[in-house]
Amino acid sequence: MSKINKDFLLESINAIKTGSEEKKRKFLETVELQISLKNYDPSRDKRFSGTVKLRHIPKANFKVCIIGDERHLDEAKTLGLECKSVEDLKKLQKNKKLVKKLAKSYDAFLASDGLIKQIPRILGPGLNKAGKFPTSPYSALIPLL
Repeated sequence: MSKINKDFLLESINAIKTGSEEKKRKFLETVELQISLKNYDPSRDKRFSGTVKLRHIPKANFKVCIIGDERHLDEAKTLGLECKSVEDLKKLQKNKKLVKKLAKSYDAFLASDGLIKQIPRILGPGLNKAGKFPTSPYSALIPLL
C-alpha cells in the first residue's frame, strides 16, 4: 500500500459529505477507517490497545457508569455520575438478560482498580461480550489531563 495524497483524501471526504446531505437517511451514517502498520506481524506480536483524544465529540449523550467502592461511589455522586456498587451487581445474579440490559443502558463503564478482577465473577462474560468491559478511572482520565 502507498500513502494517500492529502488533496485526494479531502476531496473524497467532501464527496462523502455532499452525498450524505443530498439523500437524507433515517439512520446514523458512519465511516470506517482502516490503518495498516508497517513492520507489525499480528501473529507474532500481541494485541495492543490505547486511547485517542478526538478533537470533536463523537457522541453528545455519552453515558458512563461508575462501578466502585464507597469512596468512588461518593465521588461519582458528587460529580453527578451514575454509579453502581458491588451489591447492585450481585442482585443481577449473572442473569444474561439483565447483564445485557445493563450493558445497553450505558456507553462505557469505569471500575475501581480492586473491583476490575471481580466483575467477571459477579456478572459473567456479558459486559466483555458487549465490548464494554470496565476500565480503571485513573487510566481513563490520564490521557485527558
